[in-house]
Amino acid sequence: MKLQEFEYHLPRNRIAQYPQAQRDQSRLMVLDRKKKTWEHRIFADLPQYLQSGDALVVNETKVLPARLWGKKISGGLIEILLVRKSERINDEEDNPPKRKLDTPRRQEEWTREWECLVKNSARIRENTPVIFDDELQGQFLKKLPSGLWRLGLKGQGDIDRKIWTVGFPPLPPYIRRNGDWQIRARDLERYQTVYAREEGAIAAPTAGMHFTEALLDKIRKQGVRIAPLTLHVGLGTFLPVKQEEVEKHHLTAEYFELPEETTKTIHKARSNGKRIIAVGTTVTRALESCVEEKGEIQARRGETSLFILPGFPFRAVDGLITNFHLPRSTLLMLVYAFAGKEFIRAAYDEAIRENYRFYSYGDAMLIL
Repeated sequence: MKLQEFEYHLPRNRIAQYPQAQRDQSRLMVLDRKKKTWEHRIFADLPQYLQSGDALVVNETKVLPARLWGKKISGGLIEILLVRKSERINDEEDNPPKRKLDTPRRQEEWTREWECLVKNSARIRENTPVIFDDELQGQFLKKLPSGLWRLGLKGQGDIDRKIWTVGFPPLPPYIRRNGDWQIRARDLERYQTVYAREEGAIAAPTAGMHFTEALLDKIRKQGVRIAPLTLHVGLGTFLPVKQEEVEKHHLTAEYFELPEETTKTIHKARSNGKRIIAVGTTVTRALESCVEEKGEIQARRGETSLFILPGFPFRAVDGLITNFHLPRSTLLMLVYAFAGKEFIRAAYDEAIRENYRFYSYGDAMLIL
């Protein structure tokens, strides 16, 4: 398949810059895959499309305030995106022979190390220091083969907690306010699901951001089981596809965990002829990564780089809640695979005509 098959034109004013004042007042486009029809509703109407006994599977990952702004000694600003905590193994390269007294401090002195993306990284050299505030400093330790930098952090108190006081939510680049302190607190709350529990994501599982506690309670009361898993959204989810033949694209692996209790909920729903509704593409990828040869979903933890394209045989998911995604993205490719290329193209055209809001802070689809 060619990359251009996943292209569409979106007017810039359809890209949502802010979330709805109330989460569940986002619009909801309900798609019927068999009938090739759709309805226009709001997200608060979701319970009308769920049945007692269905399993609604959610991603409990919590987004880190992973975007940091620091200063070099010269005063120049550096924008950093923390990607993941480094799990390097000490080796000769990281434990070199004796150093002169005037060389930079040893890497082992840094209390926390991260792999990170650095904007304008060509200007960075190994051992370049960076200051985030009076209580948090860093140093670029090594350029990695992946293009990421290993960043050492040191400061007063718990370094992970300190990141929460200086970091910004890692909003996508089409939301044009990274580094805005005036709205930082609001974005830290809203670029997150209300059920986020497990820290580790560098992008939000956006389909889940439309839920409120009240809506979840309503869904539970009608007999729908809400079952959690965790997939820490990372580079694999949002890095652009650059290969013209999309099958050659490889997703960066992302950590996930599917608990035993969630698989029991899924098996019970299946045995009763009920549906498994995935809240988001991340949930879909995690579940489909856990299907054994006989078709059963097994509890697992590990990493997945599953890349879902049209033609993929879905075996775990019967319904999908998802936002409207960027052209040429792996997320759009998954939605094409789930509901059909022509049907989704037509639905997107309709959403544009009907002034739906697109992307992370935008509106949602329910595909059944």
